[in-house]
Amino acid sequence: MRILACQFDILWENRQGNFEKVESLLSEVDVPDGSLILLPEMFSSGFSMNVDRIYEENPSETKTFLAQLARRYQSCVVGGLVGKDRGGKGLNNLSVFGPSGDHLGSYQKNHCFSYTRESQHYLAGENILIFEWQGFQVCPTICYGLRFPELYRRGVQAGANLFPVIASWPLDRIEHWDILLKARAIENQAIVVGVNRVGQDPNWKYPGHSQIINHMGKVLTKEIGNEACVSTEVSVDPVHKWRNTFRALEDIKR
Repeated sequence: MRILACQFDILWENRQGNFEKVESLLSEVDVPDGSLILLPEMFSSGFSMNVDRIYEENPSETKTFLAQLARRYQSCVVGGLVGKDRGGKGLNNLSVFGPSGDHLGSYQKNHCFSYTRESQHYLAGENILIFEWQGFQVCPTICYGLRFPELYRRGVQAGANLFPVIASWPLDRIEHWDILLKARAIENQAIVVGVNRVGQDPNWKYPGHSQIINHMGKVLTKEIGNEACVSTEVSVDPVHKWRNTFRALEDIKR
């Protein structure tokens, strides 16, 4: 299976402009049928606390775009967007669509980032999402959740072996991003894909560092400062072989 992590400079609160950026990036690369296409956290708006401006009701323009993208490339597409609950708080979500444009599931960010006051504007979720794709059990997470290993243990204990991490991770703490992505891959014996943005918004600068890491913690491919689709082929067989050989996951205390 080919994974494509689309790293780009998100236009601030400009939905249509960001759709066009994604389309342009993907038009420049080979996207085989059955790929897994990953877009950053809040890819259609940027990491904005202006919930009233950027949230989407059903039918959602961003969900419609993701579904169309999945149909066009006959692939699975994961992307972040913003909803709103009945109490007025935002929902930092991701949605997953399959090649028929079918909705495979949604995940609400479990850990909202109190340091940037995200937790004042957004409501944290509680559940994880796992879906099957090309033999993998995929458990997508969002940005700050990377700092909470128990979130990934929940995924592993539910069968996950591939963790996409969609993010808006700033330059200030990018070393943490690099280290934690590797740690989550090694400790969970899973493929981890971090897709971050580049450029800057009114508050932060973003250096990219989108990367695909195998179950041994080896970085297979990585892009630092440029807009690009970070891409490589992966197989589930080496993951199964390693888990069956080095049975650390069986020693987890439950």
